[in-house]
Amino acid sequence: MKAKVNRVWTDDTAVYIETSDGKVFSERFENYPRLKYATPAQRAAFEYNDVYIRWDGLDEDLSIEGFMREKPAGNNELRRLFKEHPELNVSAIARRLGIPQSVMASYLCGIKKPSAAREHEIKEAVRQTGRELSEI
Repeated sequence: MKAKVNRVWTDDTAVYIETSDGKVFSERFENYPRLKYATPAQRAAFEYNDVYIRWDGLDEDLSIEGFMREKPAGNNELRRLFKEHPELNVSAIARRLGIPQSVMASYLCGIKKPSAAREHEIKEAVRQTGRELSEI
């Protein structure tokens, strides 16, 4: 039987859940730009059930299941880059570089680690996109 959510709370850096079996899980705001840049009052205005936590005012949802998943190891700069800038289209950057979107996705979710050269190529493609946009 799946554990029920007993309570949910936030502090300055994360949102926490405690389940009926006494386990505590957290997700850091740095992984969710809408929560990261929200005020404490906005972060406190949530509702939850055993499936998700919802911030209507921020249009943000976090699945309870996601709290319990094993997190990818290491500090993935690419994942952070695309998470903090949701206006970047991961598929378009992958196409620009000629790499399959599935490979790009595996880099971002931590399944695969890009080589230093590949990571540089991806960052440079993002920079180039920014330069092109700034010329409009």
